[in-house]
Amino acid sequence: MLNGKVAVVTGASRGIGRQIAISMVKEGAVVIVNYNGSAAKAEDVVKEITEAGGQAEAVQCNVSDYSAAEVFLKDIISRYKRIDILVNNAGITRDNLLMKMSEEEFDAVIDTNLKGAFNCIKHVSRQMLKQKGGRIINISSVSGVMGNAGQANYCASKAGVIGLTKSVAREIGSRGITVNAIAPGFIDTEMTAVLPDDVKKAMGEQIPLKRFGTTEDVAQAAVFLASDRAATSQDRFCAWTAEWRCREKVLYR
Repeated sequence: MLNGKVAVVTGASRGIGRQIAISMVKEGAVVIVNYNGSAAKAEDVVKEITEAGGQAEAVQCNVSDYSAAEVFLKDIISRYKRIDILVNNAGITRDNLLMKMSEEEFDAVIDTNLKGAFNCIKHVSRQMLKQKGGRIINISSVSGVMGNAGQANYCASKAGVIGLTKSVAREIGSRGITVNAIAPGFIDTEMTAVLPDDVKKAMGEQIPLKRFGTTEDVAQAAVFLASDRAATSQDRFCAWTAEWRCREKVLYR
């Protein structure tokens, strides 16, 4: 499905990003496993991929840094001669109630989750325009649609990602570049694993199937959006809350 494609997945050392990288390699892509501070985990992802016969490499970059993101992506383009798929997955949380949230906590989340996506899109889009095609997939969250108490920064960043997706899709869609967002609900990852049992139970009760989604569910949506089968999918986001299956390509404007 993705044979010979070069994919960059940001924040790919763990969780959803890790699974997207692994799933894309299984479909034939060459994947750049981006990380910021988790070098050992990123190398573990690359090792798992290469031992299974795939091709990947780990590259460090703090995507919230505009200049660093430019250097990172120009280096990939220089060595691989193209970037076919960009997955903006890098994200952080700094949860706090609004009255207690510091400016640093707000800015840190916006810088990584929203500005990081902008930085990478900015520096990849010119190459994709030259190629006359490409796939940009932004990982948002249902929190960006519904909001969540104690996460004003995170929800604002993910809502911004959806707005960014829609705007960029309208700017460059006519040039063969699709731009879409995936908005996962409650997903079983390292981030949710540390939540208290009572909190996880309460979250699960909000889901019709009474269970969290998996990273594989999200990865399958990303693989679809990166493929030629999604050539007409544009300016959309896929919401996953366990009553909707991403692999069924249920896409919502």
